[in-house]
Amino acid sequence: MIKPTIGRVVLVIRGASDQAEPALICYVWNDRLINVGGFCCNGSPFALTSLRLLQDDDAAVTGQPYAQWMPYQKAVAAGEIPPVLHAA
Repeated sequence: MIKPTIGRVVLVIRGASDQAEPALICYVWNDRLINVGGFCCNGSPFALTSLRLLQDDDAAVTGQPYAQWMPYQKAVAAGEIPPVLHAA
């Protein structure tokens, strides 16, 4: 499980499309419930509150929006790849 924190980027699936959209975590209710602000495919902003954050093997509920971690974040958390460290 990846601990959600304010400012981290997640991918959001909002509707009938499976197209992921980027969003920032703005508030953390718990490890599986967050508020986000993001951008749709044309760059317009959106906000969602009490959005389900899928963790580990959680399954999405058909027709309901959800957030998920990016593949890179999942791979680092699983120890499959090392994190990228940037010079200060």
